Amino acid sequence: MAKVKSQDRRSWMVAGMIGIMVGALLCGSAIVVAMPRMMIVTQESRLDFEETVAALERAIPARGWVVSTVMDMNQSMAKHGVEFGPRVKLVKLCKAEYAKSVLTTDRHVSTLMPCTIAVWESDDGRVLLSKMNMPLMARMFGGNIAKVMGGSVARDEHAILSDIVRN
Repeated sequence: MAKVKSQDRRSWMVAGMIGIMVGALLCGSAIVVAMPRMMIVTQESRLDFEETVAALERAIPARGWVVSTVMDMNQSMAKHGVEFGPRVKLVKLCKAEYAKSVLTTDRHVSTLMPCTIAVWESDDGRVLLSKMNMPLMARMFGGNIAKVMGGSVARDEHAILSDIVRN
C-alpha cells in the first residue's frame, strides 16, 4: 500500500511538472506572438496623406511640443537608388521638459527619443499613423520612464492625434 501511494505521489509530481512546463511554454509563445503587435499602435487618419502630415505639424506645437524633423522616407531611399511606391513620412517630435526628466534618470532610453509618428499609405490606399505604445513601453521600464512616457507623453500624444485619427 505504501508503495502505491509513493508511485501515485510521483505520478502527480511528474504531471504537475509537465503542466507547469506546458503552461510556461504556452505563455512564452503568446508573449512572443502578441508583444510585437502590442508595441506599435496603428490608427487610420481621417485625412489624406499630405493633410495628415500638415495636421500633425500644426497639432504638435499647439500642444507645446516641437516638430524636430519630418523625414520623407521615399526621398531618402531614392537618394540611394531605392524606389518605393507607397508614401511614408516620419514626424519626429520632442518636448524638452519631458526629455530632460527622462534623461536625468534614464539616459539609456535616449534611443527612443525623439518620439516618432509614422504617416504611411497602406497597399489599399488608406492613410495610417503608427507610433510606439507608450503606456506599454513605460510599464516595462517602470520608474520615472513610466511616469513621464506612460503619463504625460501618452496623454499629449492622444491629444495631438485626437482630431486626426478615426475613432
